[in-house]
Amino acid sequence: MINAKHIQINSILSIECTQGNIYCQNKKKALEIISELAAKKLKITPNIIFNAILTREKMGSTGIGNGIAMPHGVIQNTLQEITGVFIRLAKPVFFDTIDNQPVDLLFALFISQKKCNKNLYILSLVAKHLTNNKLYRRLRSTQNNEKLYKIITENK
Repeated sequence: MINAKHIQINSILSIECTQGNIYCQNKKKALEIISELAAKKLKITPNIIFNAILTREKMGSTGIGNGIAMPHGVIQNTLQEITGVFIRLAKPVFFDTIDNQPVDLLFALFISQKKCNKNLYILSLVAKHLTNNKLYRRLRSTQNNEKLYKIITENK
């Protein structure tokens, strides 16, 4: 559950939504992969997820720098309040980031319409967690999905 000081990543991210060593050619394909993983978890069509991500990306890129992006969207008619998807790409892709560096670590968040008011707060907590340089170096050093999940959900 989310509290005022930090977020328990394992409360929003499952092992099934954590994938490493993903091969894709571009940002669009990475977002499609994320949409497919989230759709399985949320039991909705990937197109709904993909459209939510694209709606947000049209407002500006969600690439936050250091090879990290946080695509996100608001999903209507879902029972889960917050769902995360984490993928590590085998080769970085251009993502129109603030530092103009390609992205290989993507943590996507999907928030239900009813929790939309907490969107920015949750995003900031996850971004703070992800931008720890020890964490993202460790994430880049493993190919195994279980190890990726363990690393990203550790409480340090």
